Amino acid sequence: MYNTSILYGSYVWKAIAVLLIALLAWSYQALCPPTPRLCGTTGGPSVEGPRIRLRDGRHLAYMEHGVSKETANYKIILVHGFGSNKNEAHFARSALVEKLGIHLVSFDRPGYGESDPDPKRTMESIALDIEELRDKLALGPKFYLIGTSMGGQVVWGCLKYISHRLAGVVMIAPVVNYWWPGFPAKLATEAYYEQFPQDQWALRVAHYAPSLVYWWNTQKWFPPSSVAAGRPNFTAPDLQVLAKLSASMVNKRYIAKKLPWIQYHEMPNAGHLFPHGDTTATDAILNALLVGDK
Repeated sequence: MYNTSILYGSYVWKAIAVLLIALLAWSYQALCPPTPRLCGTTGGPSVEGPRIRLRDGRHLAYMEHGVSKETANYKIILVHGFGSNKNEAHFARSALVEKLGIHLVSFDRPGYGESDPDPKRTMESIALDIEELRDKLALGPKFYLIGTSMGGQVVWGCLKYISHRLAGVVMIAPVVNYWWPGFPAKLATEAYYEQFPQDQWALRVAHYAPSLVYWWNTQKWFPPSSVAAGRPNFTAPDLQVLAKLSASMVNKRYIAKKLPWIQYHEMPNAGHLFPHGDTTATDAILNALLVGDK
């Protein structure tokens, strides 16, 4: 005669084991982003523009603008921000491109547009990608670099790892790391709490538990990053620019004071997207970068 209590207990443990396995499988899928569909592969988007093949086999898509690199006096590589791509090369519209003889190269950062993702991406690896882009396109021994928004983080990496290749750099409204050890704690705290609460939490997750970033920005229980959700905290001037297509920070001159080689410029009544508004701003940036006009 079977012992029904033992049989029942066996079924319970099997059910618990199945539920645990299912929970682990769900957790793994929730934490890991889906496998990307690579451009130019079966089932993936087609490749529309030129790309270079990098040292590890990845592809980096790019576009060239302005005068030919053979006749150019200046070569500039543009680094786009979050949610953008190589097509947003607004500096190429400046009248100074022809006047000063500027050749510009914009590119899709890894995982954007037609560039392959880099699962092992670091601040150094993207700097080396840019250096390899320079080599493959024969841009000469040194080049200029302009990074916008999150592209400013890439510029910081280039300053650290390939500074010997750089003739000059510009960072436009760069995103900062609030946990930089050399950044004043009071300034970092004040700037941090000027953000939306949901962005404060998104940054905490990215800093303290980076493996949860994908889950945090795709889960439905808590508000994700406003930028990832497509609702960033734009200023009134930013909204004016968006209609056509800043609030000041405490101690905003701190870095410029510490690094005398920085030329600090301030745009009155301008927001995060000011380079997209008209060519006056882009002309001023190119003049300051290339010929030293202030």
